[in-house]
Amino acid sequence: MTASPSRRPGVRLVQKVSSTRGFAKVAPHVVPALDRAVHRLTRGKVLLSAQMLPGVILTARGARSGLPRRTPLACMPETRTGGDAVEAGGGGEGAVGSWILIGSNFGRTDHPAWTANLLAHPDAEINWKGRDIPVTARLLAGAERDAVWRALLEFWPPYATYQARVEREIRLFRIMRR
Repeated sequence: MTASPSRRPGVRLVQKVSSTRGFAKVAPHVVPALDRAVHRLTRGKVLLSAQMLPGVILTARGARSGLPRRTPLACMPETRTGGDAVEAGGGGEGAVGSWILIGSNFGRTDHPAWTANLLAHPDAEINWKGRDIPVTARLLAGAERDAVWRALLEFWPPYATYQARVEREIRLFRIMRR
């Protein structure tokens, strides 16, 4: 398994900043716009926020409109280790077999719109490291969600701060190649 992002230089500072309420107010307006612009300018080769935390561009049909919606998202890649086993972190020798998408909405009150889109239309597409990949999303629940949540907090601890700020349970989706 690859080391969590928190072991890289400078990431601890980013984690502290990303846990603040000020960041939660500003980031939803700034981070996705920057990510989309840089991703478009580099023809899918660079996702700015992925310099600290792995990320994908999710393209899912809108829950009500049915129109394609492109959303840059942080993710936790899961590496295939043999059979159905996966390791969080997306490193190691195996290929990434699935990704965990986190509906934290930067610790804001409401679920992010993209989660409703995946609930309504689980077949979607991601752009991962410049490659378009058709995927299917599944909302995690129960013991499976609990296990992924524990791995996620090791991977990126600020998610605990986001969860503590809201009464809703942060939605976690496992997306797998179709």
